[in-house]
Amino acid sequence: MSLGSQVSAELSAEGQGRLVPSRPALSAEESQSAPEAVTEAEPATTPDAAEPDDAAAPVWLQRVSLVMLVLFCLYLGALVAILPWWTRIWDQNMFINSRPALAAVLHNGAVRGLVSGLGLIDIWIGLSEAIHYRDHRP
Repeated sequence: MSLGSQVSAELSAEGQGRLVPSRPALSAEESQSAPEAVTEAEPATTPDAAEPDDAAAPVWLQRVSLVMLVLFCLYLGALVAILPWWTRIWDQNMFINSRPALAAVLHNGAVRGLVSGLGLIDIWIGLSEAIHYRDHRP
C-alpha cells in the first residue's frame, strides 16, 4: 500500500470518528489467488430490487386516481382561495369570533392573501399533475 493511500484511508476514518486499521496491499500473485478480496467491494444485488415495475397498477386505475386527485386539488384549491374573501363565512364565523386573538390575525388582509395563495398553489399542483401525467404500463 502506498503512503498516499494509507494516509487518505486514515484521514477518512478519522473524519468519521473511528479508527480503522489499514490493510497491507496485495501483490499481483496474491490478488490472483484470492478472488474473494476483489469481490468484497462489489455491492450485492437482490432479485427483488430489479423488479419494481411488476407491481404497477392497471392503467385504468392510474387514470381514475389521477382524475380524482386533479378534481380534489381543484375543488380544495378553489375553496381555500375563495373562502377568506367570503365575508359571510370568514368575518361572521362564530369559531373565529369567539377567540379574539385568532380573529385579529385572521381578519388581517395579509393573512387572507396568504391563505388564498395556498389555494392557488393547490390549484397549480392539480393542473401540473394533469399535464405531466404518464402511464406506467405493467
